Amino acid sequence: MKQMDKMCRVALGIALLGTVIFGQVGFAQTPADGPYKVVKTIKVGGNGGWDYVNADTAGRRVYYVRTGQTPILSAYNMDTFEKVGDITLPSNGHGAVVDPKSGHGFVSTKPIMMFDTKTMKPIKSIEVMGSPDGLFYDAADRRVYVFSHTMPHLTAIGAKDGKVIGTLDLGGEPEMAASDGKGRLFVNLEDKASIAVVDTKKMAVTAHYDLAGKGGTCTGLGLDAKNHVLFSACRMPAAMVMVNANDGKVIATLPINAGTDGAAFNPKTMEAFSSHADGTLTVIKENSPTSFAVEQIVKTMPGARTMTLDTKTGRVITIAAEQGPPTPPTTPGGRAGRGAIVPDSFQILFVGK
Repeated sequence: MKQMDKMCRVALGIALLGTVIFGQVGFAQTPADGPYKVVKTIKVGGNGGWDYVNADTAGRRVYYVRTGQTPILSAYNMDTFEKVGDITLPSNGHGAVVDPKSGHGFVSTKPIMMFDTKTMKPIKSIEVMGSPDGLFYDAADRRVYVFSHTMPHLTAIGAKDGKVIGTLDLGGEPEMAASDGKGRLFVNLEDKASIAVVDTKKMAVTAHYDLAGKGGTCTGLGLDAKNHVLFSACRMPAAMVMVNANDGKVIATLPINAGTDGAAFNPKTMEAFSSHADGTLTVIKENSPTSFAVEQIVKTMPGARTMTLDTKTGRVITIAAEQGPPTPPTTPGGRAGRGAIVPDSFQILFVGK
């Protein structure tokens, strides 16, 4: 009997330990069969790194920036998969967004480069403070929001004329954003485990939604505007955190895979997506505003950590290149670095049903 009690206690301890480990880092989920798969791959080639990928649904183009000795902005047609054109950039950038009404595009170089989407020619440079990183175009006010990990964290630019409207301290380092289309902008703060809520009409932060204990180092952000649900993709722990957009209360959490750097929500299918550096894409189904489930883990490509959503076709678009073996840690016990990019292996992947 004592032996049985001891075995029970050991089993219980293992179960509790597993619960703690799961809460801290999550379990890696393996790809599984389902409706989503890589339906098209464009082998682009070229050299250099990359960061964000952005879709202009109205203009039917996908944009990305390659960094390196010769930084380039490239555009591809999302229907024909043919290349539209390139623009050589004055400095390294991270991504590009477009205002479909004016046909003006913006690249997060420093200074910001404004370009004509029809001619793929630069229009002008826009001086901003900080270190431009991510960009977000809000169709509600036709502004481009420039995010920086250094002050000022947010710079608003008018998409029609390219004039700086104002700057804002978000209280932390911003990553991705989502808009409710009614004057509220939600921004993941990567270093604060929180979401900043911005009143874009007043250019003021009205709240910070605390995710501590549920999600940290959060990057990608999606929004179900109709049901007021935010989907925050976080790295530590690796989890998708569903948050009430009105009051900041955490509704639920679900495990995702390692290295998330992008997220989106598709209101047509009621699905949220998170892309991961390990070469997977998590698909989460919103069954109701309080009920969510992991629907599928899609195999993409190692390094495909950022993503964008073509809301017309429902396809997720991600980018990646083949990489060599990881580099040894620089310090004892440290984390290995990314392997060297294999030349001419850069690709655009379209994930759909």
